[in-house]
Amino acid sequence: MKAYVVEKYKKNGALRLVDLPDPQVQNADILVRVHATSVNPLDSKLRDGAFKIFLPYRPPFVLGHDVAGTVIKVGPGVSRFKVGDEIYARPRDHRIGTFADLIAIHEGDAALKPSTLTMEDASSIPLVALTAWQALVDVAKVKPGQKVFIQAGSGGVGTIAIQLAKHLGATVATTTSAKNAALAKSLGADVVIDYKSQDFEKVLSGYDVVLNSQDPKTLAKSLNILKRGGQLVSISGPPDPTFAKALGLNPLLKLVVRLLSRSVRSKAKSLGVHYSFLFMRADGRQLGQIAGLIDSGAIRPVVDGIFPFNQTPEALAYVETGRAKGKVVIARS
Repeated sequence: MKAYVVEKYKKNGALRLVDLPDPQVQNADILVRVHATSVNPLDSKLRDGAFKIFLPYRPPFVLGHDVAGTVIKVGPGVSRFKVGDEIYARPRDHRIGTFADLIAIHEGDAALKPSTLTMEDASSIPLVALTAWQALVDVAKVKPGQKVFIQAGSGGVGTIAIQLAKHLGATVATTTSAKNAALAKSLGADVVIDYKSQDFEKVLSGYDVVLNSQDPKTLAKSLNILKRGGQLVSISGPPDPTFAKALGLNPLLKLVVRLLSRSVRSKAKSLGVHYSFLFMRADGRQLGQIAGLIDSGAIRPVVDGIFPFNQTPEALAYVETGRAKGKVVIARS
């Protein structure tokens, strides 16, 4: 099969198209022919080696965290899928690799593709929707009537998180550029702040939940807009001790993580709010619930553009410019 690999950790390094053996199908795996995939900032970070302490991939490895495709083979222990099923998935860590013709996925990571979506649109959903779901439903437990601040409302996670928060009954504020304000409002944002001309810290107060995806300065300011007892969930760091424990890190790395997040955890405690770091996990059951929301019209994908497979490096480079609205998809011919 053809696949794009990272040959060595290198910032802004090039992907190389190579021939690889077809994936081996384990007992609980489904073998999926990739019809479409999409690009996430996580792909760039892994290529750059940003997470190699926590996710020590050994180059060469295949990038890609989202997939929509057709099941062409199932392992003997598979019970949820059959050959011919159209699925979508975010393969679990250490088993990524959707920038390829084929991928073997544990059946627990996949769900039937939303029936109302094309393969291209479906491939844009898994990682960002799981991130939004786990942040807002699992961690923050958003309730009707609460106020939720979602940063970067025109980004991949932001476009889905706004819609999910509205579905959960929240009042939603977000930041974006003036040119993307209409998009954010169309997704359900009640308050749209132009980050170029407005300071959200001066506009917002008394919020129940913040979904942080930006830099440390923005994170610090976000804590100040929460009411006492509020919850900040960060997907951009710093990692916290709960994350380190869940990952089973050794004592030295647990200490490093504790030190990395000590400042923000201390500030959160002084303000009477809660800080959590989220590194989303694969979950086919949740994708099944998300598919139901999509097919009911509660959530829709936002796709900036579609690149052919032979322009995978160009798709990654475009996402790195930070100009994409929603997701960038890579489609097979």
